[in-house]
Amino acid sequence: MPKMKTHSGASKRFSYTGSGKIRRARAFHQHNFRHKSNRQNRQLRKSGLVGPTEAPHVRRMLPYG
Repeated sequence: MPKMKTHSGASKRFSYTGSGKIRRARAFHQHNFRHKSNRQNRQLRKSGLVGPTEAPHVRRMLPYG
């Protein structure tokens, strides 16, 4: 059986936690910080988790996670 290819775009954006959940970065934290509050910018730094509906798609792209 040949090796499976990892989706290179997904490998740059997602990683697995110790318990097997999928970690992701939060959106809206790249530019236009002037109109966002300091509280919002601070909370956008934290990582989020991929939801249960999208998790199977991400797992298929990261077979060796």
